[in-house]
Amino acid sequence: MATVWFRHPLWKKFKRWTLRLVLAFIGISLFWVLLMKWVNPTTTPLMLSRKWSAAEGFEIQKSWVPIENISKNMQLAVICGEDQNFCQHHGFDFDAISKALENNAAGGPKRGASTISQQTAKNVFLWEGRSWLRKGLEVWFTGLIELIWGKKRIMEVYLNVIETGNGCFGVEAASKRYFKTHASKLGLMQSARIASILPCPRSCGLKSYFSNARTSVIQYCMTRYGIQLEYLQ
Repeated sequence: MATVWFRHPLWKKFKRWTLRLVLAFIGISLFWVLLMKWVNPTTTPLMLSRKWSAAEGFEIQKSWVPIENISKNMQLAVICGEDQNFCQHHGFDFDAISKALENNAAGGPKRGASTISQQTAKNVFLWEGRSWLRKGLEVWFTGLIELIWGKKRIMEVYLNVIETGNGCFGVEAASKRYFKTHASKLGLMQSARIASILPCPRSCGLKSYFSNARTSVIQYCMTRYGIQLEYLQ
């Protein structure tokens, strides 16, 4: 019976269209990622979502700056705070994923293991929410940007699109809002402060206990381990 079904014209038509859709998706996503290697995204799905769900008059604060105009302190701070193996992994930190799964299975405080590459992929290409489809697409786009963009471009895009406050996106906008300066002039403490609130940019203020605790950890990492920014070399 199953053999007869697989020979049915409708099944063959279904397979043809499925193959076409898959190939079209691969082609479109490759083109999209290639384009974004050189074209800076003017907005992201998250920015649009924040805009649409906010009250009238709500404005998004953002200002794109090239990575050469972003303090190395800021780059190092997000690596220390978000993804200490950024320069070594190829998009996914499997050790961090394993530890997060063990911790969550043991009933500890929920922790994630998203790398900077994963965060960049979902911020630029995907919508908000949690689903297996979205997670699968995140894996696909993470692999593509690692392969096509490289670490330097990933870091540049990440630092320009990451949410850094209510209506605030990117480290240049955060620098102006919190410290009245430019991203190029951020010192070690200022950079650690901004990096400290990235897990909860809209609810964790710079003076919160959460921010203070994370700032200390990030600063310690920055001074103690001195993670090198190999992708700039």
